[in-house]
Amino acid sequence: MKITITPQAAQWFKNELTVDDGMGVRFYGKVYGKTQVHEGFSVGMSVDTPEHPIGKTTADGILFYADEADEWFFKGYDLTVDLDEELNEPKYLFQEE
Repeated sequence: MKITITPQAAQWFKNELTVDDGMGVRFYGKVYGKTQVHEGFSVGMSVDTPEHPIGKTTADGILFYADEADEWFFKGYDLTVDLDEELNEPKYLFQEE
């Protein structure tokens, strides 16, 4: 699994969240909502300590990752996180690996 964070999204996270040393922004599957590839589930995020990342990247000094507990949600896909300029919030795009 590859995670890509656009510069605009990285700046949004930097402005909106406090991520202490040793922590990162974790993406996970949560019940309710939908994505372009999941019905009934959407992408959640939290500031957490990485334990068993299955995919990770660093952008603008922040670690972004998904944990093995959420492999079911990301399996077979790469994730791109961009900024929805209209809503001023992250948007999540899935692409087959």
